[in-house]
Amino acid sequence: MSSISTSIKANEAYLRNQFESCSDVVFRSFILEDETLLLIVYLDGMTQLQSVESNILKPLLYSGLPQGLDRMQSLAGMFSREWLPLTNVKKDESLEDLVHHILQGSLGILVDGEASALLLQVQGYEKRSIEEPKKESTLRGSKEGFVENIRTNTSLIRRRILHPHLKMESYTIGKYTQTEVVLTYMQGLADEKVLSEVRKKLGEIELDGVIDSAYIEEWLENRPFSIFSQIQNTERPDIVTACLLEGKVALLTNGTPFALILPITFWSGLQSADDYFERFVFVILTRFIRYLMTFISFSLPALYVALTTFHPEMIPSTLMLSIAAARQSSPFPTVIEVFLMMIIFDGLQEAGVHLPTQLGSVVSIIGALIIGQAAVEAGIISTPIIIVISLTGIAAYTIPRYSAALPFRIIRYLLLFISALLGFMGFALGMIFLMIHLVMLESFGKPFMSPIAPFDGKRFRDLIIRYPFWIKNGRNKKERQT
Repeated sequence: MSSISTSIKANEAYLRNQFESCSDVVFRSFILEDETLLLIVYLDGMTQLQSVESNILKPLLYSGLPQGLDRMQSLAGMFSREWLPLTNVKKDESLEDLVHHILQGSLGILVDGEASALLLQVQGYEKRSIEEPKKESTLRGSKEGFVENIRTNTSLIRRRILHPHLKMESYTIGKYTQTEVVLTYMQGLADEKVLSEVRKKLGEIELDGVIDSAYIEEWLENRPFSIFSQIQNTERPDIVTACLLEGKVALLTNGTPFALILPITFWSGLQSADDYFERFVFVILTRFIRYLMTFISFSLPALYVALTTFHPEMIPSTLMLSIAAARQSSPFPTVIEVFLMMIIFDGLQEAGVHLPTQLGSVVSIIGALIIGQAAVEAGIISTPIIIVISLTGIAAYTIPRYSAALPFRIIRYLLLFISALLGFMGFALGMIFLMIHLVMLESFGKPFMSPIAPFDGKRFRDLIIRYPFWIKNGRNKKERQT
């Protein structure tokens, strides 16, 4: 590493060479009353200019250097110890570190004749205020969500866990972006094996840049080709806090509001924050409905094709006659009708996601109504198919997390095709392969289908029935009342 020279001209030449064609880097040099030559360097737009002017420039230009401080060994030491009213001042002797900290928003001060520089942490830039996450809104509970600034996000967690066992380890990832990533966990609760594996994998990441936490997520997963994500993402600090208290670990990435949580299970994606904010007796019903609708979301089209094509004797005669009458004018086999409607539905859904919020829902609803009615009137699609696909779409929206619903979209197509070829036999084979894959899957050493496979009675209580917290925490009613 190159050391800072005692010649301020040589240091300035090095910095100007490093920041060549960087119009946002500001160099300001000036001579004080006692002929001391100073150079300050900072990034315009990432520094609090008001703090720089009031705390650095004005005292230097109007008051000059303080007198009677000749006992100080260096002028830089005088700045850091007695003059600048800033709490975050440090000294550096490496030119590479000086460049690195300037790029992070620090202000560098070089003094002629001194082989060191002062770094003042006066970072300041525009950032988004804390808002409720739109895709993870709840009926009850906190309305705070993560933002793009990592220190704001760490403070949102720290405010909820006022205990020194909450640890936050910082890593820098990305050759060019130098993105800060914070590994947070509760000491004594988090599994040391999981922590060691996460630390090892973070150290192995080689990327030019980290734009979002998704870049890190793909490096960390044990089975990257599985359709099921082994890491959960969330914008809610209360969910991260709850997971930390359960012994999980979280990763915060600077520049994105999405935190990563690991390890997780299959059931993590099917549970909502409202499950823990509403009374437990209502949660039992909502969870049962949600699990049932999740099964419908990926199996109903395949079951409909298998029943109407291979096993019509299993359908009541009256219903089968109605279905047959509705399909008289349709020119396509049932599987083609279902496939076309699934493509149209997913296409409208994608359009709704990428359009502005005000237009997304309107386009999805009007598009589905107009296209569905037109297809039925034209005799291209039969009415029962519209009902099946609509029910499938509604069922998919009951899954609380968008990323958790994506695998079921793929499974829906696979089960449809295999059921169209083999009927119920194909559907059963598809479900068997799905179960085998889920049972073999792990998330950082934890079985993905836990607590069902392997069975864990203590954790199973929170899977379907959300017990009251005083039972879940092992307290009896008498103790709670006292």
